[in-house]
Amino acid sequence: MKSKDIRTLVECACMLALATILSYIKVFELPFGGTITLCSMVPILYISYKYPLKWVLTTSSAYSLLQMLQSFYLPPTRNLINFIAVILLDYVIAFGILGMAGTFGKRFDASKGILVGSSIAVFGRFLCHFISGILIWGVYAPESQSVVIYSLIYNGSYMLIELIISLIVLLAISRITIRREHR
Repeated sequence: MKSKDIRTLVECACMLALATILSYIKVFELPFGGTITLCSMVPILYISYKYPLKWVLTTSSAYSLLQMLQSFYLPPTRNLINFIAVILLDYVIAFGILGMAGTFGKRFDASKGILVGSSIAVFGRFLCHFISGILIWGVYAPESQSVVIYSLIYNGSYMLIELIISLIVLLAISRITIRREHR
């Protein structure tokens, strides 16, 4: 293995560990999953701008599995289809898509690329949770409320705040690294 690959592997592993640690620092937690954390998506989003897609998708996929081990919620109906749907929508795809932020943002300059790429990736994560909320978790919607509105409010409430926190931190990090490069 080349020294560049070893450095990439180590940094991706460190970012994976940091993301996992930060996911335990919960600012707010909803009853059926969904948490506002101390910028736990930032390490995964950060490496998506720094490394090739194969490294980032491997890291974000590992992160999705760690998230599932950390906080798996059994679906309200115990059939195999819902079980698989929760694993895919709420974990594997939802957290795996975070690794695509850099790909989405590459068409833009540094700051704009972070805003666009991270927003699209986090929106992708939101869509996974939103669809899961409609298909699986909608049984918890109040009788007077549509399942779609319930899922939109439930998942949008924490995902929007997570996105804002992540963007602020990522933009601060990018400004610091840009300043260092120009010295």
